[in-house]
Amino acid sequence: MVVPPHPLSVSGTKVPLLLAATLAAACDQGTSTAGGGDLATTFDTVGGFVHVTNTGTPPRWQLTPVVSIGPKSLTEQQTPDEFGRVSAVAIGPDETVFVADAINHEVRVFGFDGAHMRTFGREGAGPGEFRSLYSLAWVGDRLVTFDPVQGRIGEFSADGEWLGQRRTTGGLTGSAANIRFYPVGENEVFRFAFDPDAGAQWIGLDNSGATGDTVPFLTAPEDLAGQTGAILCTWEEGRVGYYGHTVGAKWVQHPASGGVMYSAWGYFYRIAVTRGESDTLRVIERTLPTEPISDEEWDAGSAEFDEAMERWPGGSCNPRGYNRPERASFVNEIFVSPDGKLWVEVIRTAGNHWEFFDPEGRLLGSVPAVPFKERTVPVFRGNHLATVRQDDMDLDHVDVWRLEREPARR
Repeated sequence: MVVPPHPLSVSGTKVPLLLAATLAAACDQGTSTAGGGDLATTFDTVGGFVHVTNTGTPPRWQLTPVVSIGPKSLTEQQTPDEFGRVSAVAIGPDETVFVADAINHEVRVFGFDGAHMRTFGREGAGPGEFRSLYSLAWVGDRLVTFDPVQGRIGEFSADGEWLGQRRTTGGLTGSAANIRFYPVGENEVFRFAFDPDAGAQWIGLDNSGATGDTVPFLTAPEDLAGQTGAILCTWEEGRVGYYGHTVGAKWVQHPASGGVMYSAWGYFYRIAVTRGESDTLRVIERTLPTEPISDEEWDAGSAEFDEAMERWPGGSCNPRGYNRPERASFVNEIFVSPDGKLWVEVIRTAGNHWEFFDPEGRLLGSVPAVPFKERTVPVFRGNHLATVRQDDMDLDHVDVWRLEREPARR
C-alpha cells in the first residue's frame, strides 16, 4: 500500500466541531497575558469545551545552529557523514544524534560536536538488521526503529546493542514523513499503522510495550472534501497519481499523549484537540491577517498536475481540477513535541515561521522556520530541534538547532 502525504480520503473518523465558521456565545471567560507586549490569550467555555483564542504578537525566539552533520563533497572513500539517504533523525541522551540511513540500512551516531561515535545495523532480516529503515525514536532508555516493509519494530540500547523486537503488519510503504514514529513524551510514541478494516490509525507504545492508546485517522468534513488542495488520479493501466497543490490548504493532524488528536484545516488557523469520535476537548485559534495568492504561486503549485495530464491523458481524477481559494492558507504543518508543546508552521509571504503553544493552548513564542527535506520531519527534544536538509548536490545533511529567546533589541 502506498500512502500519500495527505490522503484525500482514508477510512477513519469525521472530526467533530473542528471547522465551524462561528461559535456560540461564550461563558466563563478568562484572559491571560503570555510573554508580555500585546499578546493575549482568552479562554472561553463554548458548548462544553474550551475555546482558546490568541491575539497579538508573541515573543520572538531564534534557532541557533549547534552542529551540521554532512559532507562538503563526495569522496572516493566514503566517510560516516556521507549519507545514502537520511529517512529519520532522533536526538538521543547526552547530546547525541542518531541518523537513519535508508540506503545503507544502518544507524549512525554522532555527538553534538559532529564527531562520529558508532554505526550499527545492516541489510537483512536477522536481529539488528533492516529491510526498510523508515523511522527511529527514543522511548525511555531505548531506541526503537521502524521497519514497515518487514513488519518489525527493533529495540536497541544507546550503544547499538540489539534488545529485541515487536511485530507489526508488514508490507506498508509510502512516505517516511507519515509512516513513522510520532514522539509525544519522554517514554511514549505513536506509530503509523494501517488495518484493512479499521483504516489508517496511530498506535501508542512505550519501552514496555503497547500503551493501549489507538487514535484513528480523522478525515476532513464532507463540506471540505473537494477543497483539500490535492487531486487523486487513476489510469486504466493501473497507474495512480496523487498531486498536492503547494499553496492549497492541507488537512494536517498529529496524535498526542493519552490518545489525544490535534488536527487542523490549513485554510483556517484553528486547531481542534479531540479524543475519540465525539469528544472535543478544546479548540486553539490564532488571529492573523489574511494574505493573497499570487498568480505565479498558483501556477507553480499546479505545475506537477498539469504536466501529468499532458504526459498521461485519459486519467480519471477526483476532483477534476484545483479550486483556487480566495486567500492563502495559514497552516502548513503541525507537530506535538515530547514536552507537550504544539508547534504550528505558519505560512506567511515574508517567510514561514513556527509558533509554539503550551498544552493548554497559550501562544508562547514565534521563531523563523528552517527548511527541511521533503519526506522528512523536524525532531524535537527539550530545547533542541533537528532537521534534515539537502544541499545543491543532493547530499543529505542533519542540522541540530537550539531554541533560544531572541536578544532584546536596543
